[in-house]
Amino acid sequence: MADGESSKEATARTLRNAFGNVLSFFILLLIGVLAFSIRLFSVIKYESVIHEFDPYFNYRVTQFLTKNGIYDFWNWFDDRTWYPLGRVIGGTVYPGLTLTAGTLWWLLNSLNIPLSVETVCVFTAPIFSAFASWATYLLTKEVKGTGAGLTAAVLLAMVPSYISRSVAGSYDNEAVAIFALIFTFYLYIKTLNTGSLFYATLNALAYFYMVCSWGGYTFIINLIPMHVLLCIVTGRYSSRLYIAYAPLVVLGTLLAALVPVVGFNAVMTSEHFASFLVFIIIHVVALVYHVKGNLSPRMFKVAVTLVVSVGLVVCCAMIAVLIALVASSPTKGWSGRSLSLLDPTYASKYIPIIASVSEHQPPTWPSYFMDINVLAFLVPAGIIACFLPLSDASSFVVLYIVTSVYFSGVMVRLMLVLAPAACIMSGIALSEAFNVLTRSIKFQLPGSSGTSQSRDTSLNADGEQNDRAKTEKMDETVKERPSKKNRKKEKEPVEKASIRSRIERRLLVLPLEASVIAIILLVLLGAFYVLSNVNAALRNCIGYSKIKLLRMNSLHHKLLHTFMVKKVHCVWAAAEAYSAPSIVLTTYSRDGGLHVFDDFREAYAWLSHNTEVDDKVASWWDYGYQTTAMANRTVIVDNNTWNNTHIATVGTAMSSPEKAAWEIFNSLDVKYVLVVFGGLVGYPSDDINKFLWMVRIGGGVFPHIKEPDYLMLNLIDFSFLSFCPKRDGQYRIDSQATPTMLNCLMYKLSYYRFVETDGKAFDRVRQTEIGKKYFKLTHFEEVFTTHHWMVRIYKLKPPKNRIRGKTKKSKLKASSTSSSKRSATGKRNPWH
Repeated sequence: MADGESSKEATARTLRNAFGNVLSFFILLLIGVLAFSIRLFSVIKYESVIHEFDPYFNYRVTQFLTKNGIYDFWNWFDDRTWYPLGRVIGGTVYPGLTLTAGTLWWLLNSLNIPLSVETVCVFTAPIFSAFASWATYLLTKEVKGTGAGLTAAVLLAMVPSYISRSVAGSYDNEAVAIFALIFTFYLYIKTLNTGSLFYATLNALAYFYMVCSWGGYTFIINLIPMHVLLCIVTGRYSSRLYIAYAPLVVLGTLLAALVPVVGFNAVMTSEHFASFLVFIIIHVVALVYHVKGNLSPRMFKVAVTLVVSVGLVVCCAMIAVLIALVASSPTKGWSGRSLSLLDPTYASKYIPIIASVSEHQPPTWPSYFMDINVLAFLVPAGIIACFLPLSDASSFVVLYIVTSVYFSGVMVRLMLVLAPAACIMSGIALSEAFNVLTRSIKFQLPGSSGTSQSRDTSLNADGEQNDRAKTEKMDETVKERPSKKNRKKEKEPVEKASIRSRIERRLLVLPLEASVIAIILLVLLGAFYVLSNVNAALRNCIGYSKIKLLRMNSLHHKLLHTFMVKKVHCVWAAAEAYSAPSIVLTTYSRDGGLHVFDDFREAYAWLSHNTEVDDKVASWWDYGYQTTAMANRTVIVDNNTWNNTHIATVGTAMSSPEKAAWEIFNSLDVKYVLVVFGGLVGYPSDDINKFLWMVRIGGGVFPHIKEPDYLMLNLIDFSFLSFCPKRDGQYRIDSQATPTMLNCLMYKLSYYRFVETDGKAFDRVRQTEIGKKYFKLTHFEEVFTTHHWMVRIYKLKPPKNRIRGKTKKSKLKASSTSSSKRSATGKRNPWH
């Protein structure tokens, strides 16, 4: 009878597990569809276009790869960028994104699916967002079980911070790098849980793909050593930890050195030294454990003394070598961006080109709620749940969230790294909450045994960890079977322990009514969260008038409207905010009409059709990639920002008077100058708002450019200095602006003929009338201005012909007039 009941229970458990696996598979499939489809609003609202600035360079490189092949790609010297220096593309670009999109294009065309390269590039990010959601499920499942994994996956599919970098058209390195980051962490945790060399090898390969995709791979190669060191310090060393870490350092470093843009930096820069130091430490610890298992305690002490002394000598030698290598570098072996992460003030003090990038600025507090929404309130609960109980995997995700919170507080761009950690923690928190609530309901159902129900739910909640503990207990009981005489004595404490555990379980049980209400509220909040996304997204994409057919009952609509009015931010808001491409801008008038500003493509099309192929175009570095990709013209600087002196030269030209700027541009063989101006339509990201960064970068190389010369001069009364002129730091373009500001080239190119628009020359971005309204250009001529005045293109006037002859002629004329005056009393010319 007992065997029959046990076999029935095993069969029921097998069917239940099979049904759960199938259900999990379909849920994951729906999560992938959700992650892909929610990122298509940019294509629905606008069209299939590449977004932002950097993706245009990646798109141009992918075009070259698919057209010319991999070997030409590695050896490609691009002479259309950074004129007259050029750029070696194969050795200065992270090739992961380009090779991924090129492989997708090749596979689709091999299957007779003739998609263009642009279409593949547009949809690469949404495809990999689904992969990233599935990788998040795998990682969280290894930490806290299937329920937490599914919850974390659906949260990552909809989190605004990740949507901002993975919408359709966002063809940047982060599109595939976040998937590579999460998948590398998953394989590390999988190796840590299983101790398998197979997963360790896959982990090194995933790390290699991450190195190929994004410079943020240094986060992985520093976070994993930190976790290994934490495990060693807390006494959690095991052979599984060694297998998870040692192959990653050896094989991963060798593979990383094969990437041309990394090369020997994988072993020569300070960002990688922590992994090598921990590599030495873990080998010392492994040696100590091995010796301890083979020697007696007395001999072990002698061996430890010898190992420690030799180890100290070796470590001191290694540290001396590292100090010598680091001291030989002016930045101590760190890159500028890494130093900016360690010291947030470093870039603003020493490298203004890094500080000038908007995504390198520290975030504001509202941006956390904007990017991760309610997950910010669930993260603390997830951290607490990771300590109940604490394992190697849960300690890793805790370390991950702590470090990502710090780095996201330094650079707003690294909110992208925080998003997966926040989703993992929130998934764990919600899963544990559901486990507690469902356990409470099961425990109090009529006709159910509390102990058995609680035991089943605890097994489902704890997962593999409780299974391991159970097997360990069974092994202990097999090894230590009590005799018949001792069985009676052991029955009483066992019964007391079971009663105590039953009482503790009952203390963890919530009231039945509260549990049911809490589950209903969580389900309703999740439904409102998703439905408000769909309703608002359809409203923005299809139009408010067509949404009436999709409205639900009045109560539901009022609830959704309340969520939107109170700005309880959901994923639809992030998708709407982040889906707008920077190259095509839209706005709504007071009557609800839609206005589209397509000035950028209008300007690039004019350059492509009205200028010579070899003409050089100068602009601020933000627009270099777009000019090269869309206008197919040579640029002086672009978004790679690898040469600070070249960028400073352009900044100096923009900050100089017209004649001096003409001489600088003429020396660079520039024929056209492009400026972005938003004063007419209220576009805030124009060159006037970026102008102070041009001054700072130019002044960092050319000392005659000084930022105070462009700031307003006020008279401030000091009691001990009487009236002392002091610049108060206000940046103005009105009548109170400095003469240096009013006469610089950027001011003139932006506001030339601006008074003709409304008669007052009122700048809608700065909310003031400009200071100098009427002026003429002497060395530049306007050749094209877009419909909304957002992009203005000027041509350098050719130098005046025979300048030397004119000066000689003027000198001869002056000397002849002076000699004629002296000989006025002489004879006159008979021919006059």
